[in-house]
Amino acid sequence: MSAPAPSPAVVAAEPLPRQDEVLGEAALAFVAALHRRFTPRRDELLARRAERRAEIARTSTLDFLPETAAIRADDSWKVAPAPAALDDRRVEITGPTDRKMTINALNSGARVWLADFEDASAPTWENVVLGQLNLIDAYTRNIDFTDPGSGRSYALRPDEELATVVMRPRGWHLNERHLLVDGQQVPGALVDFGLYFFHNAQRLLDLGRGPYFYLPKTESHLEARLWNDVFVFAQEYLGIPQGTIRATVLIETITAAYEMEEILYELRDHASGLNAGRWDYLFSIVKNFRDGGPRFVLPDRNAVTMTAPFMRAYTELLVRTCHKRGAHAIGGMAAFIPSRRDEEINRVAFEKVKADKDREAGDGFDGSWVAHPDLVPIAMASFDRVLGDRPNQKDRLREDVDVKAADLIAVDSLHARPTYAGLVNAVQVGVRYIEAWLRGLGAVAIFNLMEDAATAEISRSQIWQWINAGVEFEDGRRATPELAREVAAEELGRIRAELGEDAFTSGHWQQAHDLLLKVALDEDYADFLTLPAYEQLAD
Repeated sequence: MSAPAPSPAVVAAEPLPRQDEVLGEAALAFVAALHRRFTPRRDELLARRAERRAEIARTSTLDFLPETAAIRADDSWKVAPAPAALDDRRVEITGPTDRKMTINALNSGARVWLADFEDASAPTWENVVLGQLNLIDAYTRNIDFTDPGSGRSYALRPDEELATVVMRPRGWHLNERHLLVDGQQVPGALVDFGLYFFHNAQRLLDLGRGPYFYLPKTESHLEARLWNDVFVFAQEYLGIPQGTIRATVLIETITAAYEMEEILYELRDHASGLNAGRWDYLFSIVKNFRDGGPRFVLPDRNAVTMTAPFMRAYTELLVRTCHKRGAHAIGGMAAFIPSRRDEEINRVAFEKVKADKDREAGDGFDGSWVAHPDLVPIAMASFDRVLGDRPNQKDRLREDVDVKAADLIAVDSLHARPTYAGLVNAVQVGVRYIEAWLRGLGAVAIFNLMEDAATAEISRSQIWQWINAGVEFEDGRRATPELAREVAAEELGRIRAELGEDAFTSGHWQQAHDLLLKVALDEDYADFLTLPAYEQLAD
């Protein structure tokens, strides 16, 4: 009889309070089983991403896949019906899984909380492990929090008033350096999914809900197929009925936008819907078409609204695709953070949020995202006006929508141009976000917006793209590495003056400045900012 395979080894990590409740032997054995079975396929799919990106560099185009045309043409298949806890998703709040946020998000009045281990969470070992513990404690109602600064206490409302949790693990590209199996780092996606599913699947079923997931950074239907196989294996391993898991896929890469139906098809027994993720989507366009010439140069990120023709094509195709297949279509983020000091800022921002959510509800979306509890009533009102007592509008098939392949990459349909102010903003957001991320914060309020890793990605990508495209700004200055360094130096000086010398030197400001310039100026474009940043992340 062969010896049992060794469990994962936890390396280079200080012990955390109650970590054994998360990292027990059986839980780690499950993660190891996932790793041994699925990481080789993950590696193959990451290599395929590079091959596809090389093909885009050669052709400067994308199209719907001819080899999957039969799936798109077959009108008979649908995704599994939504469970009751996910039938009404009209407002979803997003945020990391720290203790205070866990309570506030569950209490927010939103129908769903996206409990985020991905872009809104810097993956320190503490965040990875204690985030899992906070969710376990929430489901057992063993959670409270007292703010050490204000003394204010937080506790959960009654179960029937709490949001349904949809957990987002890390993307396929990120590893977890603190967990080794057979000497190899385990993909962060399998760590986050595995620990959460192991500890909570049955518990959630007992509560009348289930293990629900958001799947980030998906680039193809083959990656969705991998997730589906992970789900089938996990349910069998733990004796959970097949089809219990439900997954909503973020369509936040340009390649996935051409495979929406195929992604739903691969996950059809576990699929719940698709979501339109704005900033990562723009980042993906820049990344994939970065050498495609002037017609792919994006203007300032805030000038690319969801009414831009190529963005409208993307969102309308998403609604049509979802409803054709019986899935929920979930809209994008309202990232505004209300000001406690300036009511005029709030008034203008609330009007913009309302217009955005009115448009989404009018276009047929079944729900949408907000980043702050104060925005829940605004988004709720927009969807209430359209939905009334109905849980969703999946019966609205949007057969009027006819999106061609070229429409999704018609970036040059925008008349806006990059500006010098846009360069300054990209540097400011990049430096300020990366500094906070290096301190372990993944969701950061900057200039009254909740920023996460996606906004840092689009910021550094736009700097890279504008420099490499030789963009000339409205004042005659040209985007160059020297200009970017000048702007970054000015921003660093401004931050030093804002904070004072002691606070500045105790932070990670120089490190953040240097990392932003590295990923924005290097000739070799880093696939993800978080890969080099993770090497510098302190635990």
